[in-house]
Amino acid sequence: MTALTERSAGLWTRHVPSQLSLSNFKLMAFDMDSTLINIECIDEMAAMVGLQKEVSAITEAAMRGEISDYKESLRQRVSLLKGAPVSIMQTVYDEKLQLNPGVEQVVEQCHRLGLHTLIVSGGFDYFTQQLQQQLGIHETRSNQLEVKDGFFTGRVSQQSWGDICDGEEKKKMVLLTAHRLGIQPEECIAVGDGSNDLPMMSVCGLSVAYHAKPKVRAQANIVIDSGGLDRMFEVVSL
Repeated sequence: MTALTERSAGLWTRHVPSQLSLSNFKLMAFDMDSTLINIECIDEMAAMVGLQKEVSAITEAAMRGEISDYKESLRQRVSLLKGAPVSIMQTVYDEKLQLNPGVEQVVEQCHRLGLHTLIVSGGFDYFTQQLQQQLGIHETRSNQLEVKDGFFTGRVSQQSWGDICDGEEKKKMVLLTAHRLGIQPEECIAVGDGSNDLPMMSVCGLSVAYHAKPKVRAQANIVIDSGGLDRMFEVVSL
């Protein structure tokens, strides 16, 4: 693996041409938890029912790539939420969730230049759909928690495409969307922080690791270790 080149404090690149413009691309796919937003939503939900330690330990191991089966890791975490009220999701959204610095600026520039935008998340549609509206994102793919009588059942719902959006599903969504829109994979950008973002990063023309886990940092083209997501514009011109 080619070593990173330090561009400035907290900003690194690997295999990035000297003249690179956002206008060279047509699609940008974003992870949600700890990338677009400052939290891991499932961890904050677990904290509200006294299970943060148990759920966070599984989340961290999965994001570091220490649990090879992401789907199973999510099922384990979701099962711990059985019996918790659905209302905790809105509480998390209202009281804990914030956009990471620079996110709005990056999305605005994407839309100004006509890029198609996606949220592809191993998190939950309750949050991705609200962020989609807030940011004007074109499409989302994420997981849906099964609910009965206002409480979580501890299971993930089946959707038309499957039940759990893991790394392979993220990659599939990016490639299918690009194909539908007549966009080549090399015209796509993937942004993420965890190991389940690596599959989509591997097929895109440019990958951005934002405050990422070591495995992601080791493979991305642009590595942002400090500051906001808009620091990518120190490398990618507008």
